[in-house]
Amino acid sequence: MPDWLYHLPLGWMGLVVVAGTAAVTAAVYAVAMALGRRGFAPTLKAVSPVTLTPLAVIFALIVAFLASQVWTDVQHANAAVAREASALREVVVLAATFPSDTESRVRALVRRHIEDAVQREWPAMARQEATLTMVSSEAGAIVELTIAIQPQNETQTLARREMLRAMQDANGARRDRIVISQSTVHWIKWVVVVLLAVLIFFTIAFVHIDNRATAAITMAIFATAVASCIVLVASHNRPFTGQVSVGPDLLLQVMP
Repeated sequence: MPDWLYHLPLGWMGLVVVAGTAAVTAAVYAVAMALGRRGFAPTLKAVSPVTLTPLAVIFALIVAFLASQVWTDVQHANAAVAREASALREVVVLAATFPSDTESRVRALVRRHIEDAVQREWPAMARQEATLTMVSSEAGAIVELTIAIQPQNETQTLARREMLRAMQDANGARRDRIVISQSTVHWIKWVVVVLLAVLIFFTIAFVHIDNRATAAITMAIFATAVASCIVLVASHNRPFTGQVSVGPDLLLQVMP
């Protein structure tokens, strides 16, 4: 699938996929009917309708596997963002245990960390350009500040330890979402889906080659199903790309 397709609004994506599927369907129909007019109709009509069953089953299984892959990626992406937001919120809450100047510095660093994630990392993840080499200086500064804190009592000692653990969790979740942002359905899988759809189109056309209207209606029905499946998978293919994507809303909710 072309990269620009994933960045389209859902409606435009559906329109492009439907148009592409309709063009392929029309081309297959034209080729099949042309072969029929050239005297191949008896041979093509001999194709057994039973052939459609295994082709349809294989097509359905592959689409199911692809859907399972992309939905799992989306679930993992949501979970990573939720873990990161929860950990950062814990840091902000624990910072209240320390003197006001320390708390203010921690809150400011967490705010800048979230702003950097929203303004720099999310667009990069949408383009699948985010890498683990992208450094969050604020995250490191929070850790350094926490380590430098001199606890005055047992409560602050415990809070300091838990803040370090929470920042470790937040950094781990951040790495997870960056890795997940690289996930996508490989082009070979798309080729197989399209190839199977074309084979089914040809089989339908051959079975109904003596009745053009029936062939056209049946192919149109299957084309609609194919387009729906492609839109379903493509709209969720990249967890952080497109209209149906994982956003930074949870991080913004915990921004101090």
